[in-house]
Amino acid sequence: MFRKRQLIFLTDVIWFTLTAFGGAQAHIGMMLKNFVKKRQYISENELLELNALTQILPGPSSTQTLIGIAYKVGGLPTAISTFIIWIFPSTLLMCLAVLSYTLLGQMEKFAQVLYFIQPVAVGIVAYAAYSFGEKILKSKTSFWLAAGSLFATLLLRNAYVFPILILIGGIVSSSINKEVEENDLRVKLFSNINPQKIAYFIGVLLLFAGLGALINRTSPFSLPIRLFENFYRNGIIIFGGGQVLVPFMYTEFVEMKSYLTSDQFLSGYAFQQALPGPTFSFTSFVGGMTMKNSGASISGQIMGSIIAVLGINLPGLILILFIVPFWNDLKKITRIKNSLSGINSVSVGFMGAAFLLLIQPVGINYLSVSLIIVTFLLLAFTKIRTPLIILAAALLGYIL
Repeated sequence: MFRKRQLIFLTDVIWFTLTAFGGAQAHIGMMLKNFVKKRQYISENELLELNALTQILPGPSSTQTLIGIAYKVGGLPTAISTFIIWIFPSTLLMCLAVLSYTLLGQMEKFAQVLYFIQPVAVGIVAYAAYSFGEKILKSKTSFWLAAGSLFATLLLRNAYVFPILILIGGIVSSSINKEVEENDLRVKLFSNINPQKIAYFIGVLLLFAGLGALINRTSPFSLPIRLFENFYRNGIIIFGGGQVLVPFMYTEFVEMKSYLTSDQFLSGYAFQQALPGPTFSFTSFVGGMTMKNSGASISGQIMGSIIAVLGINLPGLILILFIVPFWNDLKKITRIKNSLSGINSVSVGFMGAAFLLLIQPVGINYLSVSLIIVTFLLLAFTKIRTPLIILAAALLGYIL
């Protein structure tokens, strides 16, 4: 089923999944280091274009970027296999955390290991911001867009800042370049799009989004269906990755609906931060804990975890697999092509803001600053792979 190159890629995805600490910004830096510079599965420009595409789509950006790379390497089978590999370990661990919730407060050694890994994750984010900034910030416009998005993100701290800034960046860069539109290319592109396929994807979105309203709340299936609808809806409206998802979920599931307590939510999130993989896997904990608090059995809690992860990821998965097949044609349309530089410039600002925000919980001391600087220097000026640095930090935390 898979050729040698695709099997090697899936092996690399496994290694990447088990060592991908630090969130979306750090994940992009690791992809650049491992999938582009080391393995050359795609070019650097292709990665930048995929990153820009995922910034304008709702859903988990690092997951969508990884799936986009996988699709280019081996088509739909490789993309689906990559998605399963990517979400499975952290989702499983977060589900197990629900089943053994009382043990979370007893992981003192685990917290010590995390103390060394967190500064390394910040260093990875710094490397990502530096690498992308070096390639993207080539003009005054791109520089000011990046600076503006950085300061706006730090000052406003609002989830809606992300899509608004992305839209502004795309409009500004598109309007500056006044090239003539390729009407024949647009006609060719849209003539290749199957209307039935569009109707299928939109139909799936609407069907699942409406399930919560159709099921009677007295039904035993009511809570699982409503959970799926809640997570699916969040998957449609969330721009900006996990750092946006978490405050959204806290407001809805803790403050508004009281599905779980504040202590449960924060404990689960702290545990997720110690795990590699997608930040969106935190939904596995929220879904499972919601079912646990409702009195569900172990099988019900597991079902809640699965429902949450599928619900939050499905919109983004559908969108990226729908767009990537004709992305090469789509990006050639002048206004879209010109908007990519502005979108990427804004994303560099997001990375810079993420770096500054992540420094706060890590703390500024000799050890953390040294680990951040060493991580950055190793990634920027040596051929040492990111996973080895993370494993070294974990080993250091375990020994000391």
